[in-house]
Amino acid sequence: MGVGHSSVSLSLDPISIAAFTAKPKPKTSCFVNTHCRRSVFPTKRVSLFVDFSLKFESLKCGTVAGEMDTEKGIDVANKSILDFHDIDERLIRKMEFDALVWSSLHGLVVGDRNFQRSGQVPGVGMVHAPIALLPMSFPKSHWKQACELAPIFNELIDRISLDGKFLQDSLSRTKKVDAFTSRLLDIHSKMLEMNKKEEIRLGLHRSDYMLDEETKLFLQIELNTISSSFPGLGCLVTELHRTLLNEYGEDLGLDSKKIPSNTAVGQFSEALAKAWTEYNNPRAVVLVVVQTEERNMYDQHWLCTMLKERHNVRTVRKTLAEIDREGQLLPDGTLLVDGQAIAVVYFRAGYAPTDYPSESEWRSRLLMEQSSAIKCPSISYHLAGSKKIQQELAKPNILERFLENKEDIVKLQKCFAGLWSLDDLDIIRKAIDKPELFVMKPQREGGGNNIYGNDVKETLLRLQKEGSEEDAAYILMQRIFPTVSPTILMRDGICHKEHAISELGIYSAYLRNKEKVIMNDQCGYLMRTKIASSNEGGVAAGFAVLDSIYLT
Repeated sequence: MGVGHSSVSLSLDPISIAAFTAKPKPKTSCFVNTHCRRSVFPTKRVSLFVDFSLKFESLKCGTVAGEMDTEKGIDVANKSILDFHDIDERLIRKMEFDALVWSSLHGLVVGDRNFQRSGQVPGVGMVHAPIALLPMSFPKSHWKQACELAPIFNELIDRISLDGKFLQDSLSRTKKVDAFTSRLLDIHSKMLEMNKKEEIRLGLHRSDYMLDEETKLFLQIELNTISSSFPGLGCLVTELHRTLLNEYGEDLGLDSKKIPSNTAVGQFSEALAKAWTEYNNPRAVVLVVVQTEERNMYDQHWLCTMLKERHNVRTVRKTLAEIDREGQLLPDGTLLVDGQAIAVVYFRAGYAPTDYPSESEWRSRLLMEQSSAIKCPSISYHLAGSKKIQQELAKPNILERFLENKEDIVKLQKCFAGLWSLDDLDIIRKAIDKPELFVMKPQREGGGNNIYGNDVKETLLRLQKEGSEEDAAYILMQRIFPTVSPTILMRDGICHKEHAISELGIYSAYLRNKEKVIMNDQCGYLMRTKIASSNEGGVAAGFAVLDSIYLT
């Protein structure tokens, strides 16, 4: 999924550039100095699993991170290999300065929303991407587990995409109450009616996980099959942290070799180049579908630049509306945009209802789907990554419908946690009784749409009272409680001492031409770290940053 919008919750759905570049809301802090400030943070640990543990254990099938209980508070875990808050202030200032210089020189930048044209014109209004100053410690065993899961999830998505009936049936109730999902399913139905075959199938995915502190389980939050963002900037953060540890590692007691290499942008560009080769038209280009204002354009430009420099594959950037105006479908299925043949369509937009403000954008999506161009993702891959499909896969014997290898099935099930449809009356009663243990998620990508805390209870009671089918637009997920760690976050040239939670995303690429699997690889990672401070009214509005991992 694409870059999303964070709410005031601690949900780590994909981070938005708007959230990256927005000014932090005022909060009570004790300032360490003019550059580095420390947040006030509660110190009492809360455990909320109680009598639900058996239910979750027997119905493992999904996961989510949500709001923490702000009345009881949370202990800061002492699992960090180093308490970054105890680092000498002079050393922090040195690293801060070096990090800002390095980011400026190496393109670790985003558009600054304070400049009107920063999301439209490259080079106008740039600011360093929000980052963690130092990497987050992470268990080597869970890193290995996440990497091993990547090719299995790739194969699963491909198998699901070929089962049109499963996709249509699973989303049939959602279609009745969710207009956006309905339009996507309509396009999918048209492709089924045309008997449209996607012989060359390309997926650039990212599977997101959190490590639950209470159970020590490594749990999947979701699998993104469209617009998996930050392969470019994520790699740069890894290199920045290695550079800082090469310089200051002896002072910190940290070894730069324990930061795993991050090859996401290189492998994503390789996958796109191989797909372009399979299309077999040397004059064709890769079409990057973008939003009208994109402050995360530099992450995308890194990928396009690597495609050109390493593989001599050209790209063009177009919005959905521009594709509608300039697009043409030839009788042989060739897609032309502004007279240029398209080999691969790479979506960095089109995952949210706001990307379709008029019928023009929907016509564009249908036109591309009807063409012979390789879609990344195709409409079936897009639907296969939906939250309702994630919930369906948790049901008994559903994974066996798509995968034969029993060991692979067991590996997937180990990372599933509690996830249910809203027709499960037993779990609905428990969610109303203890809403802090659950999160309601609508069928949306991009984040910022979830329901937490007491709002879960109120929404469920309203749906019960109304007796409508609106409940089909949601799934109910177990909330997970990740480890809270001290860290130093940087935004707008200022570092903040905070306590934070982190989410690991594993990139993967899958390319298949008919029966031949050309690529099925894990492709680097994205670590995102988000402030975990709280106040009386709930979780304080904070900010998320790009991070890397330090294997322990």
